[in-house]
Amino acid sequence: MKTFVRMGMIAAAGLAVASTEASAKCVLAGGQATMVTLDLAKFMSNAALKNSINAHGWKAHGAVRTRCDTSSVSLPHCVSRQKACG
Repeated sequence: MKTFVRMGMIAAAGLAVASTEASAKCVLAGGQATMVTLDLAKFMSNAALKNSINAHGWKAHGAVRTRCDTSSVSLPHCVSRQKACG
């Protein structure tokens, strides 16, 4: 059991270092939304993306890519992604 705990602590420390290094570089930021209409889902996923980029203090680069899933019986779901650098 001690081995599993140590391995978990080492993995958590490795993730903390990786996230610190990644904050100085570029990332693929994203936002998602599930709404009643497709237009609303697109709008809200783009808003979530912009809020995420602003909250981290990143600067957006390139075009926003939005993909929506309307094939299922459920509500439209959209995911927006954009490159952002710190």
